[in-house]
Amino acid sequence: MTTDHISPAGAIKKSSPAGRYLLENGVEQDDFNSYGSRRGNDRVMTRGTFANVRIKNLMVPGVEGGVSKHYPDGAQLSIYDVSIQYQSEGTPLIVFAGQEYGTGSSRDWAAKGTRLLGVKAVVAQSFERIHRSNLCGMGVLPLQFPEGVSAQTLKLDGTEIFDMLGLSDDIKPMSDVQLVIHRANGASETLTVRSRIDTSIEVDYFRHGGILPFVLRQLLSA
Repeated sequence: MTTDHISPAGAIKKSSPAGRYLLENGVEQDDFNSYGSRRGNDRVMTRGTFANVRIKNLMVPGVEGGVSKHYPDGAQLSIYDVSIQYQSEGTPLIVFAGQEYGTGSSRDWAAKGTRLLGVKAVVAQSFERIHRSNLCGMGVLPLQFPEGVSAQTLKLDGTEIFDMLGLSDDIKPMSDVQLVIHRANGASETLTVRSRIDTSIEVDYFRHGGILPFVLRQLLSA
C-alpha cells in the first residue's frame, strides 16, 4: 500500500466523493484539476483519501477503487461515506495492511486524511519510515504484526470488532499492545502487536493527539 494508494495525486473522478463535492459546490468537471493541485482544500483531500482507482480493499474482494462496507448492515459504499457513517455512530476505525505500508513519495495528506477519516490505528506487517512517523504526528497509532502474521493468516474479513489493551499515558516507545479480536460468531482471541511509536517525542505527539495539539498546549502552558 503506497502513499499514492492512500492519498492519490492524480485526476479527480466525477463519481468520486471528491468529484461529487466539487459539483455540489458549483465546480465544473473541466475545472476539477487533480488532488495534487487541491492540497490546500481539506474537504477535497479527505474525500480523496483511499480513493485511488487501483486500490484493493480485501473487505470487498474483486472490486478496485476506494470502496468498503459498513457493518452490521453490510452496505457497500465509498470509503469516505463509510467513515462518515461510522464517525456519526462514534465508532473508531482501524486499517489493516501488509508490508512496507506507506512506501513511495512522502505525502503529508496520507497521514492527515487517514486521521480525518476517523482511523485511530494502522496495523501492518511493516511500515515505511517516514509515513510511520507521519502517522504518529497525526495521533494515529502504528502497530506491527508479529513476524509471519497478517490479516490474511488471521482470516480477518472486516466483520470483527477490536479492543486494544496496554495503552495509557505511560506508554513507552516500542511497547507491546494486546489486540483483542472479537469475531462475528462470538469467538475472540488476543494477539500481541508491537507499537511502532519509536521515539519519546513521538510518544508525546501521540498522547496529545498529534503535533498540532502538542505544540498548541506547549504554547498555552508557557
